[in-house]
Amino acid sequence: MSINLDSKVPQGPMAEKWENFKANEKLVNPANKRKFKIIVVGSGLAGASAGATLAELGYNVELFTFHDSPRRAHSIAAQGGINAAKNYKGDGDSIHRLFYDTVKGGDFRSREANVYRLAEVSVDIIDQMVAQGVPFAREYGGLLDNRSFGGAQVSRTFYARGQTGQQLLMGAYQQLSRQIGLGHVNFYNRIELVDIVVIDGRCAGIVVRDLMTGEVSSHAAHAVVMATGGYGNAFFLSTNAMSCNVTAAWRAHRKGAAFANPCFTQIHPTCIPQADDFQSKLTLMSESLRNDGRVWVPNSADETRAPAQIPEDDRDYYLERIYPSFGNLAPRDVSSRAAKRAVDAGQGVGPLKNGVYLDFADAIGRP
Repeated sequence: MSINLDSKVPQGPMAEKWENFKANEKLVNPANKRKFKIIVVGSGLAGASAGATLAELGYNVELFTFHDSPRRAHSIAAQGGINAAKNYKGDGDSIHRLFYDTVKGGDFRSREANVYRLAEVSVDIIDQMVAQGVPFAREYGGLLDNRSFGGAQVSRTFYARGQTGQQLLMGAYQQLSRQIGLGHVNFYNRIELVDIVVIDGRCAGIVVRDLMTGEVSSHAAHAVVMATGGYGNAFFLSTNAMSCNVTAAWRAHRKGAAFANPCFTQIHPTCIPQADDFQSKLTLMSESLRNDGRVWVPNSADETRAPAQIPEDDRDYYLERIYPSFGNLAPRDVSSRAAKRAVDAGQGVGPLKNGVYLDFADAIGRP
C-alpha cells in the first residue's frame, strides 16, 4: 500500500497558522449547508460534539455508534479534569505555555501545529461546556475553580470532582439529543463499522453491520468524520474499556488512512498495579491524586516494615529528587518510567513488589 504523507498543516508562523487558514478558507452559506450530508462514526466526546455542532451549523448528519447510547462511550472514564490556558490563578499560564507543556508531555512526538491549535481553542472550549451545563467546580464567589495536574507547573485544570469525563460527555450528549429531536441528526446505535468506501482517494461513505440483526448496509456522504476512540486494548493489560479495540481505526487504515504513532499509548502513573497473573483488566485512580500525594519507595530493596513505620531517611521520594521543579507533578510518561525504574531496581512495594507508594500524610496533616 502506497501512502502519500500530507499533514495539510497550514503554512506560516506557529501562532498564525490556523487563524490564517480560517481567514482564507472558503465558506459554505447556510442555504447550501442543507445540501450536504456528513457521517460521524463514534459518539464519545469527539463524535457527539462533532455531530451536535455540525447539525447546529445546518448540515445533515448521520451518527453511528457501537454502543447502546452515547453515554456508554469511554470518554466517561476521564476523571481528573480538562486543561485550558485561561490563567485564572494568575500564575503565568498562557497559550504558549499550554502548547509547550502538551508537546513535552507527549514526549515531543505530537504534531506541533495541531497542539498549538488545541491550546488556542482550549480557552473557548471551557466556555462552551459551561454553556452546555457542565457543572464545573467553582470557588465560593462563583468563579470557576482550577487545580494543578501532572505535567504542568500552573493551575489550569477545570474539573467536576472526580467525574469530569462523565459530566463533559453528558453535556455533549444532551446537545446531540437536542439535534436528534429536531431531526437534524439521524442516530444509529448498536452499529459496527465494517468497511470504508473510498472513491477517487476520498472517503465517500461507510459499510456497517447492525449488531442486533446482523444486517449489513452502506451509507454515502459528502464527508466522513472518524471519531472511534482509543485503542488501549491492543495491549493485554489496559485501563481502557473493552470496546477500545482499534477495530474501526484498523479498517480505515487498511483502506489507506495513515496510522500515526500506533504505539503512542500513554502509561499512567496512578494505575493500580496488577494483583496477579490472571488479571486482564487494570483500574485507574484519578491523576488529580498527585496534586497532594507524594510518591516514594523504600531506599532498601529488602525493606519489610509497614510504610508508616519507615522513617523519612529511609525513603526515596524519587520524583522530587530527580525532577525538583515538577516534583510529584512530573508528566505522566516521565513519572511512569521513573516508577518502572524503581521497581526494576528492586524497590517496588506491595505483594508482587510491582508498585510504589502514593502518600497523603502531608496533605492530611495540612491545615
